Amino acid sequence: MKTADLVDAHGDDVQFCNLPFLKLGKKKSFSGPIATVKCFEDNALLKSEVQRPGEERVMVVDGGASSRVALLGDQIAMILRDNGWAGIIINGSVRDSAEINDMDVGVFCLSVTPKKSVKDGAGKAGVPVQFGGVTFAPGAYAYVDADGVLTSSRDLG
Repeated sequence: MKTADLVDAHGDDVQFCNLPFLKLGKKKSFSGPIATVKCFEDNALLKSEVQRPGEERVMVVDGGASSRVALLGDQIAMILRDNGWAGIIINGSVRDSAEINDMDVGVFCLSVTPKKSVKDGAGKAGVPVQFGGVTFAPGAYAYVDADGVLTSSRDLG
């Protein structure tokens, strides 16, 4: 499904996340039910969550738009891929971008940085997160392609 077609067909039933995402990985589009993590400069909870079966869900991470440290690197990207996640949207940074770009994953993020995050486990999972003018609620749907990121409260497929 193309996001442009979804906007045309569903109008106000979809919301557009208005952030300038970098798009990494070989998977150029993905969609599915939303799972969430809210964390700031600490990726231990994110790693724990993507170790669960992804079931073609989209992981949405509110990292507070930090560009200082990466919440995702090649190791967590491999876990995401191997556990069946559709893709990941990060309001924050990643590292190992060249390796991730060669992987069969879909990663949308704000920036890249070489610095890794702390691993204290701070944050919350399964809570609504807000960024880019959109609320991402667990169980709602995300649609992602080269044109951007949309959300809907229901499955449009």
